Amino acid sequence: MAPKNTAKGGDKKGKGKDASEGDKGKGGGKGLKPATSINVRHILCEKFSKKEEALEKLRNGAKFDDVAREYSEDKARQGGSLGWKVRGSLNGDFEKAAYELEPSTTANPKYVEVKTGFGYHIIMVEGRK
Repeated sequence: MAPKNTAKGGDKKGKGKDASEGDKGKGGGKGLKPATSINVRHILCEKFSKKEEALEKLRNGAKFDDVAREYSEDKARQGGSLGWKVRGSLNGDFEKAAYELEPSTTANPKYVEVKTGFGYHIIMVEGRK
């Protein structure tokens, strides 16, 4: 299920890299036009070690959607797709990181890590409008 804003919000402790750092050094959102919605995918792992395994697969060239199907603990295992999301519909930390990412493809993803109350996320964006 998509990480939605809740009363308890995200866990601010132990955040992963923010979008300005970008795991591959490509995730910074500088120069991006403001967007009101994004087409987003994610891989959700409760355990740090599982997230690290998923990252290793991505670094070795695996497609994002294939890694999401194998590693994500999100109940909606559709290659990690959350679909189009408007501002305000996602967890605050997740949303901030996602909106700062440049769009990319599942075959050559630009991704970022973030920790929320749901666990560890690896996020990529396929489109912006």
